[in-house]
Amino acid sequence: QVRLVESGGGLVQPGGSLRLSCLASGFTFRTYAMSWHRQAPGKERELVAALSSTGLTTKYTDSVKGRFTISRDNAKNTVYLQMNSLKPEDTAVYYCNGDRTINRLVGGFDWGQGTQVTVSS
Repeated sequence: QVRLVESGGGLVQPGGSLRLSCLASGFTFRTYAMSWHRQAPGKERELVAALSSTGLTTKYTDSVKGRFTISRDNAKNTVYLQMNSLKPEDTAVYYCNGDRTINRLVGGFDWGQGTQVTVSS
């Protein structure tokens, strides 16, 4: 059974940093593109960042470009999201997911519980 376990969220002040982790199991992690998504109260879930199975190709939504970095460690079945210069509008529940290709990011697996990120003074 596929499991996606997000961690690393918390409360941080504007301008601060967090690193999120997603531990994956139940599928061949190294062959999947991985992605981070977030959902704020009253808003649709949105794609934040993605990277190809090799880690050579990345995509970011415009609002996080230059601030967030997605990476992966295939030996650990883990994808990371380094978040710097955090803003209050980054507040959301963050989820990871996997897809067969970075060119079609739909969230191929059931969503996990996510991890809450709150940016506030």
